[in-house]
Amino acid sequence: MSQLQAKYLKDYSAPDFTIDHIQLNFDLNEPYTYVTAISQVVKKNKEATRLELDGNSLELVSVKINNNAVEHQILNEKLIIQTILDSFELEIITKLEPGKNTSLEGLYLSDGAYCTQCEAEGFRCITYYLDRPDVLAKFDVRIEADKEDFPFLLSNGNLLDKGELNNGRHFASWQDPYPKPSYLFALVAGDFDQLKDSFTTRSAREVELQVFVDKGNLNKANHAMASLKKSMEWDETRFNLEYDLDIYMIVAVDFFNMGAMENKGLNVFNTKYVLADTESATDQDFHGIESVIGHEYFHNWTGNRVTCRDWFQLSLKEGLTVFRDQEFSSDVGSRAVNRIHAIKVVRNQQFAEDAGPMAHPIRPESVIEMNNFYTVTVYDKGAEVIRMMHTLLGETKFQKGMELYFKRHDGQAVTCDDFVSAMETASGVDLRQFRLWYSQAGTPIVTVSEEYNEQTRVYKLVLSQNRPTVAGNNTEAMHIPFDIELIDSKGNSLFSDVLSFTEQQQIFTFEGIDSQPTASLLQNFSAPVKIDYEYTADHLAHLMRYATNEVARWEASVSLFSKTVWGCVAALENGQAMQVGSLVQDAFRGLILDPMLDPALIAEVMNLPSVSELIEQVSTVDLDKLLLARQFTVDELGVACEDELNARYHDLKDQDTVQARALKNACLYWLSRVGEQYEALIEFQFMHADNMTDSLAALKAASNGEVRCYEVLMARFEEKWNKTPLVMDKWFMLQAVDKSEKVIDSLKALTEHAAFSYQNPNRVRSLLGTFAAANIEQFHRADGRGYEFITETLKLLNGVNPQVAARIITPLIQFSKFDELRQAKIKHCLQGLLDLPNLSKDLYEKVSRALS
Repeated sequence: MSQLQAKYLKDYSAPDFTIDHIQLNFDLNEPYTYVTAISQVVKKNKEATRLELDGNSLELVSVKINNNAVEHQILNEKLIIQTILDSFELEIITKLEPGKNTSLEGLYLSDGAYCTQCEAEGFRCITYYLDRPDVLAKFDVRIEADKEDFPFLLSNGNLLDKGELNNGRHFASWQDPYPKPSYLFALVAGDFDQLKDSFTTRSAREVELQVFVDKGNLNKANHAMASLKKSMEWDETRFNLEYDLDIYMIVAVDFFNMGAMENKGLNVFNTKYVLADTESATDQDFHGIESVIGHEYFHNWTGNRVTCRDWFQLSLKEGLTVFRDQEFSSDVGSRAVNRIHAIKVVRNQQFAEDAGPMAHPIRPESVIEMNNFYTVTVYDKGAEVIRMMHTLLGETKFQKGMELYFKRHDGQAVTCDDFVSAMETASGVDLRQFRLWYSQAGTPIVTVSEEYNEQTRVYKLVLSQNRPTVAGNNTEAMHIPFDIELIDSKGNSLFSDVLSFTEQQQIFTFEGIDSQPTASLLQNFSAPVKIDYEYTADHLAHLMRYATNEVARWEASVSLFSKTVWGCVAALENGQAMQVGSLVQDAFRGLILDPMLDPALIAEVMNLPSVSELIEQVSTVDLDKLLLARQFTVDELGVACEDELNARYHDLKDQDTVQARALKNACLYWLSRVGEQYEALIEFQFMHADNMTDSLAALKAASNGEVRCYEVLMARFEEKWNKTPLVMDKWFMLQAVDKSEKVIDSLKALTEHAAFSYQNPNRVRSLLGTFAAANIEQFHRADGRGYEFITETLKLLNGVNPQVAARIITPLIQFSKFDELRQAKIKHCLQGLLDLPNLSKDLYEKVSRALS
C-alpha cells in the first residue's frame, strides 16, 4: 500500500512551490466546521507545473485560483493542481466533523472545546496544504463561533480584532507576525476559567500572560503561571533570549496525545502539566509542570524562530530544548537529582530502544509514520548529545555558538548540521568526529581496564569502544567525553576531569599516584554509553562513601544493588542460597543516615533499580529467577536497615519540604515489607495526610507491602477523588501494577469504570500503558495472558487513536531478551496485529519491524 512506503532523509528535496502567507477562516458549527484557506503561493522551481498539497481524510468543498474555479484531482489523499503561474492566490474550502475526530490530530473536540494538534502532520487534517516544516508562512486567522458556548476564540500571535455577529455568534482575528510552518498552527475555542498576569522583559516590554483551564479549576493554575514567569526570566538570564509577542497563552485540555505543544504564542497543554494544588498533585507533579512549561516556552526560539528543515531533523529542536529544560530544572532546583532523573530515562528507556527493532540514530534515516519518531532517542539521547557538546566546549563557547546559530538562522528551517556548524565556528573546536553521534544508531560500549605500577607510581586507564551491530549502521569510533575521578584509600580525590576519548582504544596515563586508586567512571553520565568494567563490591561501597560527585555516589549504589541481585540470580541457577552481604547492607545503611547528603538524593538512592532497569543490563534474562532475586535483595536490605529507616522516617515526618517528603516516603516504602507492625504506620499516614504526595506514598507502600488495609484505603481514595480525572489516573496506575494473578480480570473490569474512556489518552496510558510498561510480573506472565490482553487493547485503539496505540505497544516489541516460550507468544500476538486489514501506519511500522 502506498501509504506504508518509507520516506528517506537522502531523498530530501526543496519544495517546488512555497506559501508565504495564509488567511484561515474557521466557521465553527456542530456537527460541521467549514475552513476557508486563502494561500499566497509562489513557485520556487521555474520548471514545475504540478502543485501537490497534502491532505488527510478531508471533504473538499471547492478550489479556486485567483478567484476562479480550477481543475484538480485527488490522488492518494493529495490535492493535485496543474499550473504554469509563477505566483497566485489559492482558495480551498474544506468541511470537517471535529466531534468524530478521535485521533486527536487536526481539529477536534475536547470536552466541548475545539482544539487543534498539528505536529507532526496534523495540519493536513484541516485543509490541503504544503504540510512540511520547510514551508514558512505568515498566518492570519479569523474564527467565528457561538458566543455563549465558545466565549474564547484563540489562535497564534497577537489579537487584531474581535466583535459581535448575528444569531448570537462572535468572531476574533489573530495575526502571527513571524513566518512559521503549519505544524505550529493552533486554534482553541471554548469556555474556560482564565488566569491573567504579565511579565516585563529586559527591554521593558510588557507581555500579557494568560492560562486557560476548565471551569472550576482556576485555583490549580497558579503554579503553571509561576513556572511560566520563572522560565521567561531564566531564558533571558542564561541564554540571553527574550519573548517576542505581546501575549503568551496556555490552554489546558484533557484530551491530548502529547504532554504539550509549543504552537507560537498559544501553547496547548495536557491538563496533567498545568493543573496542580497540594491536595490533588504530588511534588513530582509540581516538578513536571515546571519542567514542561519551561520546555514549551523555550521552544519559542529553539523550534519556532528556528525550526526543522524536515522531520528527520526533529532532534534539532527537541534534543536541544530538552537540554535547555533540564538545565532550567537544574538551575532552579537540585542539579544532582535532576541529572539522575535524566540519566534514568536514557539508561532504562533509550538503551532499550537502541536494543530493539525501532533502533535509530537521533537523526533517523527513514520513517513510515513520523509520529513514531517522537522517541526517547530523538528527545533524550538528543539532549545528551547537546550536553556532550556543552561539556566539550564549556558554557562560554557554547553560548557563543547559540548566539551565532540564531544570528545565522533566525526565521529559517535548518538542519542538525547547521547547528553543529554554528557551534564549531563560534568555539573554534573541531566537531567533525563528534557529528557521528547524529548518524550512528545503537549504544556504544566502553570496556575499561586498568593497571597500577607501585614502583613507578603510574596508573593507567585503558578505554576501548565498540557498539552492537545495528542494520545499516557504520561503527566508526565516536568522540566520547569520559568524566572520571580517582580516589585514594582514605577517600581523598587525586584527579578529576573529563577525558577526551576519540579512538577505538586509548590509554590514559596518570603519574605521581602513591597507591592503587579507586576510579569513578563516566561521572555525571558524561556520555550515553554503557560501561563494561568488573566493579568489586568494595570498590562500589568506597565510591558510595567518598565520590565527590553526588551523581557518582548514586551510580555506585545502583551498581552495588544490581551486582547483588545478579549474584542472587547466579545462586538460584546453581541451586545455592541467596544472600546479601554485610558490606552491601552497611553501604546502604551509611547513605540512609548520612547527614550531609540532600535527603532527596538519599531518596533517589533508595529508589532501587526496577526489574526493567535490571533487564537492560544483560543480553538475555531468566525473568522468573530475576523477579525472585530482586525481591529477596530488597527485602533483605529493608530488614537490615529497619532501625535506620524507622528513625529517619520519624525524624522527617513533620518536616514540610519536598526533600523531607521524598526521603520519608522512601523509608515508608522500604518498611512496608519488613513486617506487619508497619501496617498501622501506613494507614495513619494515609488517614492524616494533608497533601497528595503523602497520601499516594501511603497507598504505594500499602500495595508494595500487600498490607491488609490496602483495599480499604484504595476504596476511600476512589470515593474522595472519583470526580477528579487527573487524580483518578493515579488510582488507575496503582491498579495497573497490582502483582496478583487477578490483575488482568481487574483491568478488564476497570475499562468499564465511569472515570475511564478509551478516547482519553491520559486514562488509557494510566491504566493500560502502565500495565504494559511497569507490571513486568503480570505483563510477562508465562501463560501469555498479559500479551493477549494488551494485543486486544491495541486492536481497539488502532481504530480510535493510533498514536496512543503505537506508544503502548513498545514493551510488546522489545522481546529479544526473554525466553523462547515468551518470545513465541509475543510474536503470535504481533502477527495477529499485522494481519489486521485496517492496521494504522503507526502500528504497522513498529509491528513489521519487530517481526522482521
